[in-house]
Amino acid sequence: MPTSLRSRLNELASTFASSVLDAIRGSSVDELLAGSPGGGGRGAPRTAERTPAAKGRRRGGRLPRRSDGDIANVIEQIAGLLRQHSGGLRAEQIREKLGLLAKELPRPLKEGLDGGRFRKSGQKRATTYFAKGGSTGKSRAARDGSSRQKAKAKGGRRRGKRGRPAEKPAERPTEKRDAGATNGSAQAS
Repeated sequence: MPTSLRSRLNELASTFASSVLDAIRGSSVDELLAGSPGGGGRGAPRTAERTPAAKGRRRGGRLPRRSDGDIANVIEQIAGLLRQHSGGLRAEQIREKLGLLAKELPRPLKEGLDGGRFRKSGQKRATTYFAKGGSTGKSRAARDGSSRQKAKAKGGRRRGKRGRPAEKPAERPTEKRDAGATNGSAQAS
């Protein structure tokens, strides 16, 4: 009995598969793409139904491709915002005020810095961005005096990397030549 059930199920599955293939072969490509749940497959042109998702903010995934004009527009917005805040802004604050995603900000910031639209001070999350032209054009060391002059004025030592005192080169131990000479002369007598 189990073998007859198995053979009957195999026969039904084979018949079903062949009728599905016949239906697919008999239909046109447009019918197949229109009936799919994705609404058009990978290579189909974008329709009006899909554009709001591309314009809206998405969580996770890649950003939609931005044109050079879009990026230039964001750079202009950042520069205008920085001109309003002479004390500068961190990337988080810029993102918050302009309503951008964290992923949308690095490229406009980099291009704005490279293009000379604004400048930065600090590192990592403590980086503060300023509008270009807000300074006198002098470097920080020129405005505040060089670090060597500051160290001399304080009477302290110059600091090395990470605020630690700068290391002096290691001194080589000197050999005691007189001690060797006295021992040699003591043995000779």
